[in-house]
Formats: sequence, structure tokens, C-alpha cells
Amino acid sequence: MKPFITGLAATLAVLALAPAAVSASKKPAEVSEKARTQGMAEAPALAKAAGVACNVTDARFVGKVADKKAKTNTNFYEIDCDQGVGFVLSAVEGGATTTFSCIEANTPQPDGKESSLKCELPGNADPKADLAPILAAAKVQCTPEAVRGIGQSATAAYLEVACQGSSQGYVVKTSSPMDPAKPVEATDCLLYDGGQSNISCTLRTKEDRLAVIDTYITAANKGCTPKDKRYIGMSQSGSAFFEAACTDGKGYLLRVDNGKFAEAYDCAKAQGVMGGCTLTDTTQAVTEQNGLYTRLAKAAGFNCDVSKYAPFPAAAGKDVVEMACSNRPDGAVGVFGGPNDKPMVYDCARAPIAGYRCSFTKLDAKSYGLVTADLKKLGKAACDVSNARVIGKTAKGTTYMEVACADGLKGYIIEYQTDLTPVATTGCAFSKDCKLPGNV
Repeated sequence: MKPFITGLAATLAVLALAPAAVSASKKPAEVSEKARTQGMAEAPALAKAAGVACNVTDARFVGKVADKKAKTNTNFYEIDCDQGVGFVLSAVEGGATTTFSCIEANTPQPDGKESSLKCELPGNADPKADLAPILAAAKVQCTPEAVRGIGQSATAAYLEVACQGSSQGYVVKTSSPMDPAKPVEATDCLLYDGGQSNISCTLRTKEDRLAVIDTYITAANKGCTPKDKRYIGMSQSGSAFFEAACTDGKGYLLRVDNGKFAEAYDCAKAQGVMGGCTLTDTTQAVTEQNGLYTRLAKAAGFNCDVSKYAPFPAAAGKDVVEMACSNRPDGAVGVFGGPNDKPMVYDCARAPIAGYRCSFTKLDAKSYGLVTADLKKLGKAACDVSNARVIGKTAKGTTYMEVACADGLKGYIIEYQTDLTPVATTGCAFSKDCKLPGNV
């Protein structure tokens, strides 16, 4: 879910309105010794009370704003820290102190005008150079080329960072006040290009950010000249996914790990990967693939009219797919290789033996008919299998599967060869490895 900053307008108003009255009374670039002396005398205690986690090495008193209507006086200070970014402090006399990093203070106002309360101390001359601890805490490799403040919520500050030497950029969420010792998150700017958040990246264009896909499609070596591109999102495992539609009508989903191309999925085979392709019309290709997998499954002895499929990661030269069937409720996993390789199909109940798990087929008591038949081959005809789980592999490469019986009596452990041939069985009454209900 994309973040939505609440209270954004209120926090920006402090920088957009109050400083105008402050800076009108002095030259913007002038830092007097008097201002420094007052700043160093008053600001460190205010910064500490506001939660700024740094040693103040330089400070200046900026000025005071009197709000006659609210009957309050607000003092403004700038501080430079021994490490990390500097801050502007907005201290209400007798009240709370609000902090803004120099990145936020230097960000132009919403109307595009230059900020009227920019940081001016020598140590704050280049706030983006002070972001290294924050970016390190966010675990991103990025030398900032440009930065801007997006805004604050009650507990967090949001920044945009554009990186040198690449089209990449991030929205960085930090604590407020900013502290690298507290949680920091960095999210790729591509995530915000859909317009479903009040956060957006403006330091570069969406087209600039999508240009990175050209690098990935070149690395995929598919002979694709992209005509349309999109960022899909992040998987639960942390991989980034992109889609490229090609001028020849084909298309690919691209998986990127840690900024490097990892794998390309033909759109015709990517229905089950991150929602599939949307820029490429794969209707004809998918129909052809359904027919191909139908023929391969039947050649392997599994009667399945394939209605949809989804690929598994596979070694070069192998095609491993989960298949749903229109002519039967149970699907399977097909392992298909080159023209000289024998096709192999694992029914979904026994697919975990080969390391695959079905998502199209929901297993129930009827799904375990072939496992029940395997027990009968081993002389155990009284058990109708109702549940199963893989225990693990043996040193010789066979796999142990525990099964439970529908009558509630203790089940068995079946030993399988890799081709699904059952070779031995042990009753759960004689094993401590059984865990399924009814077997313990």
C-alpha cells in the first residue's frame, strides 16, 4: 500500500508562511556573530528537548514572529550537527518546538518560489551530502544528485532522493526529527507513478525512471525492442518486476533482484506471475501454449485439457508449469524438457515430492486418490488418504511423505522414488516423525 501523509498541509505551512516575516528583517546570506552567539546559547537545549539526536556544533538565531491573534511568539533557529543533516527549529515560547531538516527547509514552496527560510550555516551548505547515514540505514546504494522535502506526518518525515548516474530515485521515510538510528525506509519512486497517493516524485519524470527497463531487456537478450514499458511492483520475496511490450508483438515480464536483471518470463507463460502482462496481447499465444501443454500432459499419461498455466523457476532447457484442467477438477505440475526428454507430470497431491506446490488446485479428500492407490500397491488397503505432507528426503534421494487416513486411525509414511514410484511404507504407530492429526 502506498503511504498517504496526513497533516501534510499543516506542517508545510510553518515553513511556507512564518519564515517570510523572519527573513524580511535581515540579509538572507548574512550570519552575524550576534546571531551565532544567541543561537549557540539557546538552540542546543531546544533541539535536545525536541528529540534531535546530535551534538550541535554551530547554530544561529534566525528571528522571531509574533502572532497577535494567537498571542504567541515563535523563535526560529538553524543548527548544524556533528554528523548528519542540520535542522531548522520553530520554537513557540512556552510551547513545543517543531523541527525541519535543512532538506525540507531548503525545498521550494508549493508555488515554486524559493524557500524563505533556507539553511545558511557553512556546515549545512550541501544538505544532500549529509544524507549518507540515512541512505545507509535504508539499505540503498545511492549518491544523491538532488533531494527535496515532501512533508511530515505526526511521526515521520518524507524526502525524495534522485541518484547520481542513474534514473533511479527513492521516497525515503524517516523519523521526525530525522535520525538514522531509528527505522528508515526507502521505496522506489516507480511505485508512486500510479497517482494513488498524495506522495509523488518530481525530481525526474516517469519516462526517465522507466528508461531503466531498456537496460534489463538488453540483459535478457530476447531481441526485444520495447515500444511500451511499465513498473509492476515488488514481490513478497523482494524482487522488482517490470513489463516490456516489444515492437514484434511479443512481451516479457522482467524480474530484477537487487537492481540487477535476474529472469525474463515470456508474456504467453506469465499468467500466474505478478498478475501477468497487460501491455501485450497474449490471447493467441496463450491459446497455443494451452494446446501444447495439453498434448505434453497427455503424452505423459495425464488426461488434462489445459485451461490455464503458470511457470515455476526451472533450469535452462526445462519448462516447468502448473496446469489447471477444464475436463477434471484436479490439476498437475508438468516438467517438460527438450524433444528427447520424457515429459513428466506430477498430480497436485504428490507434486510436493518433486518440490512443487499447486495453487490452482485446492486439495481435498478426493485429491488423494493416487496416494491411496500407492498405499494399496504396498499392501495397505484399509486407508483412504485424506491428508498428506512431505517430511523430507533421504540420503539416497528418495522422499518420505506422511499420510493421514479418513477413518481417523493412524496413517503411514510412504517412501517415494523421484518418478513417484512408492517403494516402502511405515506405520505412524511405529514412527515418531508423524505430525498430522490422527497420526500422533
